[in-house]
Amino acid sequence: MVKYKRVLLKLSGESLQGEQNYGISTEMLNAYAQEIGAAVKEGAQVAVVIGGGNIFRGLAGTSKGFDRVKGDQMGMLATIINSLALESALTNQGVKAKVLTSIRMEPIGEYYSAHKARELLNEGVVAILAGGTSNPFFTTDTASALRGVEIEAEVLLKGTRVDGIYTADPEKDPTAVRFEEITFHEAYSKQLKVMDLTAFTMCSENNLPIVVFDMNKPKNLTKVILGEKIGTLVKN
Repeated sequence: MVKYKRVLLKLSGESLQGEQNYGISTEMLNAYAQEIGAAVKEGAQVAVVIGGGNIFRGLAGTSKGFDRVKGDQMGMLATIINSLALESALTNQGVKAKVLTSIRMEPIGEYYSAHKARELLNEGVVAILAGGTSNPFFTTDTASALRGVEIEAEVLLKGTRVDGIYTADPEKDPTAVRFEEITFHEAYSKQLKVMDLTAFTMCSENNLPIVVFDMNKPKNLTKVILGEKIGTLVKN
């Protein structure tokens, strides 16, 4: 029996790189598709938001002379490329999936609406929500928080390469301790990096809990959905 029936899974674009420095690793893509497919088989309804940092990051574009708005728009297109790749990988594994884009671009993807996303989820289709919020100056973390609230997700699952939130960066500080559970207020007051502040505030104000977990460990996604204490739970 799943603990979380409807979830919003946030993946970073960089996670799709695998060991590469750029682009999409087929190995990582297929591994993620397998994990998502397993969660769906358990009865979970899964919506996914993927970043675009493996292809282009809007904020980094400004340092290269790009206008911030144009840079962010390029980043939005990068999320759509990643979303199409995930849709293809899921379909190849026999998992029903559909890309919904925040910017009109049929036939690449259907135009996003919360109603359409909920409809797909109720039908057992993985809804891949691409293009960020469609507005510049907003991260895909914020897009995942917004979409999570809109589709009435029970939890926002932030899949990362670390197994939760720590007192300090565990990759730099060996004495860092992992939190099993923490409140939004505590995480904010301790200035712990969970998501950007806009996304974090949106989750807190709309009572959408966040679980930060290691997505690269096989079966972790399913374990979280089934209610095992994996990663760090952030809640009010």
